[in-house]
Amino acid sequence: MENEQIEEILLVLDEKLEKALSVLKEDYSAIRAGRANPHILDKVMVDYYGAATPIPQTSNISVQEGRCLVISPWDISILKAIEKAIQVSNIGITPTNDGKVIRLVFPELTEERRRDLSKQIKKMGEDTKVAQRNVRRDAMDALKKLKNDKSISEDEFSLGEKEVEKMVSEAVAKVDATASAKEKEIMTV
Repeated sequence: MENEQIEEILLVLDEKLEKALSVLKEDYSAIRAGRANPHILDKVMVDYYGAATPIPQTSNISVQEGRCLVISPWDISILKAIEKAIQVSNIGITPTNDGKVIRLVFPELTEERRRDLSKQIKKMGEDTKVAQRNVRRDAMDALKKLKNDKSISEDEFSLGEKEVEKMVSEAVAKVDATASAKEKEIMTV
């Protein structure tokens, strides 16, 4: 593309499409697949000296035997607060506190739970694709505005339109691939 205005629209489009995909991947990392995943605690906040702080910023988190997370707080005095935050967070796992560390044992997923998670994964993927299509609409509106203002020619508009469609199609394919991979991970026993 020679036109700087079209280039700018395409750059913004690319950035927003990538952002939607990275948000989806971040959300998928919080879905547990029967294995211990420290990212499940990324959004669980604990009151740490008066400030709401994510658990990973207050403790060492390690995986033991594939299905057990061990949370070792740097300050033992917040052990009870971490335990309470996990119970309130609704992640579906009851913490075990031994006075020094907190253990989270991940149960094996049942077939029914795997199907529910699979549906949730598909829905999240569809929501991401809707967000990407909304970004496409915004880019197309910006291109139409340039065409109507006579800032770009009909040919430039057509080329820009094709490039937008190509970028969105690639982004949707990435979302589908990411969703399929996560679904496969969940359904694998």
